[in-house]
Amino acid sequence: MKKKLVSALLCSAMVATMFAGCGSDKETGASAGGTEAGATVEAGEGSVYLLNFKPETDQAWQDLAATYTEQTGVDVTVVTAADGQYKTTLQSELAKSDAPTIFTIGSKSDAQEWVDYTYDLSDSALYSHLTDKSLAIENDGIIAGVANCYECYGLIYNKTILQNYIDNYEGAVISSIDEIDNFDTLKAVCEDINSNVDAINEACGTELTEAFASSGLDSGSNWRFSGHLAGIELYYEFKDAGCDLVAGQSEITGKYLDNFKNVWDLYVNTSAADKATLDSGALNAEEELGMGEAVFYQNGDWEYAAFSNPENGYLVTTDDLSMMPIYFGVDDANEGLAVGTENYWAVNSKASQEDIDSTLAFLEWVITSDEGRTAINTEMGLTAPFDTFTGDFASQNGFAAMANEYAAAGKTSVAWSFNATPAVDDWRADVIAPLTEYTERGGSWDDVATAFVDQWAYYWAEENK
Repeated sequence: MKKKLVSALLCSAMVATMFAGCGSDKETGASAGGTEAGATVEAGEGSVYLLNFKPETDQAWQDLAATYTEQTGVDVTVVTAADGQYKTTLQSELAKSDAPTIFTIGSKSDAQEWVDYTYDLSDSALYSHLTDKSLAIENDGIIAGVANCYECYGLIYNKTILQNYIDNYEGAVISSIDEIDNFDTLKAVCEDINSNVDAINEACGTELTEAFASSGLDSGSNWRFSGHLAGIELYYEFKDAGCDLVAGQSEITGKYLDNFKNVWDLYVNTSAADKATLDSGALNAEEELGMGEAVFYQNGDWEYAAFSNPENGYLVTTDDLSMMPIYFGVDDANEGLAVGTENYWAVNSKASQEDIDSTLAFLEWVITSDEGRTAINTEMGLTAPFDTFTGDFASQNGFAAMANEYAAAGKTSVAWSFNATPAVDDWRADVIAPLTEYTERGGSWDDVATAFVDQWAYYWAEENK
């Protein structure tokens, strides 16, 4: 998610219906089953309200909503929650009489929390088009959520600058980017770049200020670490325990927290950001990478759209970038990118049946129409898990392509084990607090480890009383 887009936005319109380019009478009733890609979808007589989870996709959703309204006459409202404020916004919006009809849940824990609001999607066209039915959340005997994208995360890096460093800086500690396939080599490269920024800039004509872009501990950025970085620790711990890598287990030991600490220390020690300001909200890691100031940036393939959009004014383009795993020092030789999702569409079961029907029809149109598929895979830069996204509508996300490349090379994709987190927002907050104290004010790492382990057990027990 992109930090600088933080405002909640709203768009709604209503005009005459158009089906297949002709006609003006609005059809009634939602489509009962799946459609072929590009087929007409019956729009229904209700309205649609999407509470969007991803700020960086706001404009694409606003445009898509306007297009659907123009074609069908159905009122579609899109509100985008501020970065890091989705749960708070969702709680507030669901309490209103005119509540969202579409919202996002990220895990089984979320489905349990919102069990009274999740409509059964098992008979929906959305679920029927899902290529992998494991990309749905089952809860309380129903399909509570269907994945709307399939994502990967790792270390986004500037391959152009790295190659320049290798070719033109005499002190380069590697002779090929391919040598960065383990934590120790990654650490050596980052420390060398960060320690010799001026000499490298002079030799290479770059304008670097750091190796790693800033690691913000504010609410708009800290999910990258309490969620995604923590997820690597959880993955290896769950793997050793032989448990379900996504469902997790009731207790954890923090077996690989030393590895977490090593990676975290690398991030903050090879960055130009003042450690004391990491929770200030004033930093913009995406911009640091985009302006050629940093070489590495932990984030996911959802960032591809930001770097491919010339309106952002970045000097760096997607041609300069690639993605490598977050090498954790555990099984680096076999590690691929982290692949999965925490973005599942849920439909509000408390909405009127007319609104539910129109909502299901709208979602079906999004994944089958040319307009919807173009918006998803081109404007939003997402990889969609539906059988309608083939040919010209296959993913154009270069970071997602790297996940496939690593898998094709025999590397094992890292499961999104952080999806198992109990009381996810509370647990993450409890970990971030001591992590911030450790990083900004010299606090004890033991406090981070204690929170990581003990609060997991506490919240798991609370959720499973």
